[in-house]
Amino acid sequence: MRTAKHSTKKLRTEKFMNKSQGFFFIILCMLVFTACSKKSFSPTAVSPKTALNIEEIDFDYFQGKARMILRDANKEREVKANIRIRKDSVIWMTFSVIGVQGGKALINKDSITIVSTVDKEYFVFPYSELSARFQFDINYEVVQAAMLGNPIIPRSDRDDVDQESSMYLLRQQQADVNVVNYVNAASMKIEKVEMKEEGSMNSLVINYSNFQPVGNKVFPYNGTINLFYKTLSGLLNTTIIFEYNKAEVGDKELRFPFNIPKRYVRR
Repeated sequence: MRTAKHSTKKLRTEKFMNKSQGFFFIILCMLVFTACSKKSFSPTAVSPKTALNIEEIDFDYFQGKARMILRDANKEREVKANIRIRKDSVIWMTFSVIGVQGGKALINKDSITIVSTVDKEYFVFPYSELSARFQFDINYEVVQAAMLGNPIIPRSDRDDVDQESSMYLLRQQQADVNVVNYVNAASMKIEKVEMKEEGSMNSLVINYSNFQPVGNKVFPYNGTINLFYKTLSGLLNTTIIFEYNKAEVGDKELRFPFNIPKRYVRR
């Protein structure tokens, strides 16, 4: 029974990934963007681990608008997204295609809920299920940090730090997932993240560009995610391109309207 139940969960998750054209990975893997301030850098005698002090973006409320291009082996699709965040509380998104709303998502402390207004159905993913699925401890704090370009895994004494030219390499590990953060030595911002799962071909690489001021920090308005993920039907490659045209932080309260019509079916 346990095996059958586990297989059903895997099939349900894979069905969602195929139908949603990458929306799920947008939410989990949207590591939004930092780097390239105008600070100067000069070598010092301190060790790389001591010298590395990643600058993290801070806020009460965040809101942004972005164009996203989703590409896989079969097709390419462009969507527009509205994004709002209340720090340490909730992340809200809506998606549209050619002016027509196609979906929405709500991420809170308990779970991730994704609604397809096209298919009139919705999905609820508890973090425990996602963590087991991806062999990585996924929770609200991880998703929020990823969307802001802050470190996904908190720093610890077990981390390895090397310096290569103008870049620090911060190497971390959680369970079977190895994470390498490429941090600009001048700006102390993350420019690139690589995640690889031991014993499988699953990997994720994110690159960031077009850094502009947001509040008193810098924020990357462009980025590219390349995901290689093994499923029951084989190895999938999904590319997600982000192009922000608006990003703001502040203390003005934002609204997070979210409801699921009764006629929608839970998958």
